[in-house]
Amino acid sequence: MRLENKVAIITGGAGGIGYAAVERFLEEGAKVAIVDYDKEQGEKVAAQLGDNVAFFAADVSKLAQVQQMVEQVVAHFGKIDILVNNAGITRDATLVKMTEEDFEKVIQINLHGVYYCTQSVVPHMITQGSGKIISTSSVSGVYGNFGQTNYAATKAAVIGMTKTWAKELGRKGINVNAVAPGFTATPMVEKMPEKVLQQMQDITSLQRLGFPKEIANAYLFLASDEASYITGNVLQVDGGIMM
Repeated sequence: MRLENKVAIITGGAGGIGYAAVERFLEEGAKVAIVDYDKEQGEKVAAQLGDNVAFFAADVSKLAQVQQMVEQVVAHFGKIDILVNNAGITRDATLVKMTEEDFEKVIQINLHGVYYCTQSVVPHMITQGSGKIISTSSVSGVYGNFGQTNYAATKAAVIGMTKTWAKELGRKGINVNAVAPGFTATPMVEKMPEKVLQQMQDITSLQRLGFPKEIANAYLFLASDEASYITGNVLQVDGGIMM
């Protein structure tokens, strides 16, 4: 029960790594606000998980929707102790083939979304004198990746914002960290061609994709009191892909 009496917002919580995180946080005693743009799936998931979870529909790339969501979470649960900026998308293409729309959409969700959610939640954490912020970066943001100019740019930016916020907010009692997953067996990754998936596994030291729960466990650790003296860090959960 490492998160007993804690309230967590998990964006992109209706599926993939986000859903795995919702399950783990609930198992450890948290009350969880699932935030997702997919209203139907979000409500379905929340209905299955019991009384300590609630769904809030929001497009994280829209500031007004994020601000409204945060106020709704506070009204429902009374506080916010943990923010997991997990929502993200990919729209892969090589540099010369990437469209303006593909570039902008990924920037809006993966970068603006993290900024809007964190900026909206932090005043509540400052008031209570404590908080944990965990944002999802990627090995692509650390090392780059073929065909992911847009995605790699956002995930590198998440690292920069994490380190900046850690410096700004530590004196307010707020820990700020990032998790950089490797290739993980989510619906987004599993849509890739079989040949590409095999290549991913071949270059990973552990010779397999990660499981969503393994990333969720990293979120859980950074959200818990066990990580009370960790801030400004990027925890790579990647199976040794770039070792």
